[in-house]
Amino acid sequence: MAEENLKTCTFRILRYVPNLLRDEWMNIGVLLADPGGQLYAQLLQDEADFARVRRLHPDADITVLRALAADLQERAGRPGEAAALLAGFDETLSNALQLGPQKAVLTTNAEAELARLFHDQVEPTVYRSAGAAEREPNRAVIRRQAREILRRNHLDSSLRFSVHVDEFTSPGDPFRLDFGWRNGVRGYLHSVPLARDAGQAKVLAFTADAVRAREPEAEFVAVTEGSPQSGNRRHAFVSGLFDAHRIEMVPLAGLDHFARKLRGRLA
Repeated sequence: MAEENLKTCTFRILRYVPNLLRDEWMNIGVLLADPGGQLYAQLLQDEADFARVRRLHPDADITVLRALAADLQERAGRPGEAAALLAGFDETLSNALQLGPQKAVLTTNAEAELARLFHDQVEPTVYRSAGAAEREPNRAVIRRQAREILRRNHLDSSLRFSVHVDEFTSPGDPFRLDFGWRNGVRGYLHSVPLARDAGQAKVLAFTADAVRAREPEAEFVAVTEGSPQSGNRRHAFVSGLFDAHRIEMVPLAGLDHFARKLRGRLA
């Protein structure tokens, strides 16, 4: 990593605090500001994430958390306004939402650093006891493994992370694609578990259609935990949906090969 390319960014962790008296909290997002004053934000967004919040805090107001994600999406990305946004955010947050202390980090890519911080400090750690049956990976696990493969193939500087799509769908749409790039045409890569929530595949198909209405040549890739299994109706549904909407399916085992080809295209 060339030292002259490093820049100092600051970040704060957003916490959900359902019970002030018991001093309990749960990390739900990361806000990161670059030296130019641009704010980057990533909050919990998947149904599995909100289900985890409910398990830990059954009375959690998920509507508020969804609205907060949409509001930040609209406000983040305005050059030079990070300090003002964070100051106002501190003043307007409810008691149930708190920002952790500001910290600094050196990075060459603010979006890549945001993804790393979100993984390290917000996404749940997955543990499996010795001898326990192997469970199908959820979206967070697939995304984390995909992120590591892409990093290993030196694609951090060429990719965008947690890409907003509301410019193609409708204002306030909280959905984000995991990774994106542009080299003549737009390209997007998103993690989708075959064995779990088929709704994620539907949202990706809808998003692909919305993007291609304005960018007909846009490329879409779905990273899955494995190849579709013959005779599995859920797998057949998801793979058929992707075929119909021109979404390439790449299992994690084949992502290294895909990443090498993508790096050659983006070089």
